[in-house]
Amino acid sequence: MSNKYRKEASKSLTRSQIKWRTVGVLVLFLLTLLVVLPGTFNRGIDWVNGKTNIGLPKLPSSGFNLGLDLQGGAHLTYAANTSNVPSADRADSVEGVRDVIERRVRGGLGVAEPLVQTTRVGEEYRVIVELPGVTDVNQAIKMIGETPVLEFKEENNDPQRELTKEEKKQLADYNIAAEKKARTVLTESYSNKDFASLVTKYSEDDKSKSNGGNIGFINDKTLPKIFEWAKTHKDGDVSRELIKDADGWNIVQRVGEKDGDKYVAASHLLICYQGLSNCTSQYTKEQALSKIKELKSETTPANFASLVKQYSTEPNAKTSAGDLGKFKAGDMVKEFEQVAFSMPVGAISDPVETQFGYHLIYKKSEEVSKQFQVARVLIRAKTEADIVPPKEEWKFTGLSGKQLKRAEVTEDMQTGQIQVSLNFNEDGTKLFADITTRNANKLVAIFLDGEPISIPRVNEPILSGSAVISGGFTLTEAKLLAQRLNSGALPVPVEIISQQTVGASLGADSLQKSFVAGLWGLLAVIVFMIVYYRLPGVFASVALLIYASLSLALFKLIGVTLTLSGIAGFILSVGMAVDANVLIFERLKEELQAGRNLKSALEEAFVRAWSSIRDSNITTLISCVFLLWMGTGFVQGFAVTLAIGVLVSMFSAIIITRTIMRWLLQWFGDDANCLFLGHKNIEQNNENAK
Repeated sequence: MSNKYRKEASKSLTRSQIKWRTVGVLVLFLLTLLVVLPGTFNRGIDWVNGKTNIGLPKLPSSGFNLGLDLQGGAHLTYAANTSNVPSADRADSVEGVRDVIERRVRGGLGVAEPLVQTTRVGEEYRVIVELPGVTDVNQAIKMIGETPVLEFKEENNDPQRELTKEEKKQLADYNIAAEKKARTVLTESYSNKDFASLVTKYSEDDKSKSNGGNIGFINDKTLPKIFEWAKTHKDGDVSRELIKDADGWNIVQRVGEKDGDKYVAASHLLICYQGLSNCTSQYTKEQALSKIKELKSETTPANFASLVKQYSTEPNAKTSAGDLGKFKAGDMVKEFEQVAFSMPVGAISDPVETQFGYHLIYKKSEEVSKQFQVARVLIRAKTEADIVPPKEEWKFTGLSGKQLKRAEVTEDMQTGQIQVSLNFNEDGTKLFADITTRNANKLVAIFLDGEPISIPRVNEPILSGSAVISGGFTLTEAKLLAQRLNSGALPVPVEIISQQTVGASLGADSLQKSFVAGLWGLLAVIVFMIVYYRLPGVFASVALLIYASLSLALFKLIGVTLTLSGIAGFILSVGMAVDANVLIFERLKEELQAGRNLKSALEEAFVRAWSSIRDSNITTLISCVFLLWMGTGFVQGFAVTLAIGVLVSMFSAIIITRTIMRWLLQWFGDDANCLFLGHKNIEQNNENAK
């Protein structure tokens, strides 16, 4: 940048602009004081209100977030026992425990700013918990050590109590009237060919009423009675009789049909081997393979059931004869269903290996299901729960984390949608099949530690023990949900290995000493700046006070948790702020000694000092980034306050100090004497510059 350009840049600011920039700095200072010292201003407001009765509103009053070492509290270290978790999943399992602990201490202990983090020492995973303000350490240890509770719940339709005679009569009268109304609508439908007008006039189904009664495509599992009617009628037909289901009385119109899922009916013969889940067989893997090959040579469709009863290691094979019923793609494990869907009907497969052992599959039939699109007029029926509402919205189904084998993040191959897949053990598979059968087209809630984390709608019964939860998740949300589910299903045991308690009085003493040390340090810096740099030092000190107020306001607004190390970072950043002013003022001396007038020297000093200020602060910020990335606890607190302080110090030195100095020049002009930096030859240099 040329000298001519710098002079023109300096002259581009008018006196009015400099004045308003100075006013802006003062307003910023006042606003930061309002944030940092609301109690002081509120006392002033109380005094004004007491004298004038004008009712000025008070400022919101809140203190700084204080860390464990300043507020007092508990520091707990846990060792996580991951010996029963595959090595690839250990980190995720421990993160799941961390998440559970954080939610526990926030909700159960009421700790607003807990610090819960994981670390690894050699091969051992640890969880570090810091609980500011907690005095009952034993209660905290008890709550943290509890096993996470995962529960599946369904909508509760059980009344709180038995209905009285009057209430039973009220319920019966209502349903009699509702059925009578439904028959009136049915009679009207015989002559009214505009089905949508009947929907608008009579239907009590809020979801479909605005859509001409269209409830979309259904199958035999979602609305079985309506499905049975639809499959025997043509598109456009309207039911000539009422169809009663759990919702009430329906008058139905068939709108269309389409092919649904492909279903296969099959039986299987299983030979498991030692080491597999739920396998009591004495076969080794090699022996199991040899046995299944031997049976393959003997099996025919005619003797398949008898061989299953005789040789299969499936627990209920003697009663079920290996019959799996009908299943669709996604109901069975991948290796099994690939063979079952690709082989011809009536054939018996070669041995198929899955996570359960070796299978022979006998494919009995294959069919493509139908789905029908229907519209309806619904006249609702009331139940006992409508008269006496249930006490709780949800009731436990018996399915919990004990039956969940694994939750993992997956992706829908057709839509690319992120989802979470669930896999249950044998007991869980049966329970989940029962739950989804009776709750088809209804909601089922997944609770973790008493809080709902997902409430999916069941589209159809799920018989395979596998399910997906989809709900527009981002990848981060899906990973978090899978972590929570796994922490409930497969909790990693944790054992406390150390505990420390910091008393509230000790924390208060540390805070007071930190405040006194910071205050003395700030005063020492101010004295040095004034003595050494004279009048500019005074204004730099004013800028330093504004810097301190702005930094503290940001700490409070952002929610920075202040610790002893964090205060150390802030005090260090004060030195960085002074360092910037020192660079500027020393450069100003050099420019004045070179013969520049005061105004030109000031602008040149800020421009030329900027590169040094920028580079030194950027290197400090880079260090802060690495401390945040690789550090833990107090180290991160130090890095946060130092980084914020450095950024504010650059603003303070380049904007605030510069604005004040420009304002100062309006009063002193180029005729400043030795008050300015103690430079005695300014007037002579100004003459030489002319």
